[in-house]
Amino acid sequence: MEDIDRSKGQWFVVHTLSGQENKVRENILKQIELDESGLGVYEVLIPTEKVSEVKQGKRTTITRKYFPGYILVRMELYDEDDKIDEKAWYFIRETQGVIGFIGGGDTPIPLKQSEVDDLLRQSAGKDEKAKPKIEFEIGENVRIKDGAFENFEGAIQEIDNERGKLKLMVSIFGRSTPVELEFWQVARE
Repeated sequence: MEDIDRSKGQWFVVHTLSGQENKVRENILKQIELDESGLGVYEVLIPTEKVSEVKQGKRTTITRKYFPGYILVRMELYDEDDKIDEKAWYFIRETQGVIGFIGGGDTPIPLKQSEVDDLLRQSAGKDEKAKPKIEFEIGENVRIKDGAFENFEGAIQEIDNERGKLKLMVSIFGRSTPVELEFWQVARE
């Protein structure tokens, strides 16, 4: 991703049918390859992150979209006179699964460069270690939803993201007792 020339075009948010983001991206990329007249569409991005989850002792890693139902497209939507390039406009609008551009109705507003930089930085970091699906904080009160202490409440004392476990202090018969549970066994209040 580092060798891509991003000096051309502006980034726009395109609303897609939910669950169709990858299909829309593939359709646009195929059309770009086939088109020789130069549509002015350069790149399509679906910002994602890797998320890990431990359920019943098994760790799974999934790729989650930051903005389900939306994709980012880098393109030349406006010509030199700040009028919409009809060819590029209809190319995106007529792609199967696209609902439309976001922002400004008939005159979409491009994303600010700072917003794009943040999204690209987050997406580039997706090769890093997966982060936990649920992030807890020490001192946070949670309700136990599974196991011997079901429906008890406790305060988080320790968090082990590697193993997907929490250590809670639960009041049992008037005494605080440490209990170790997996993330999926508790729910926020």
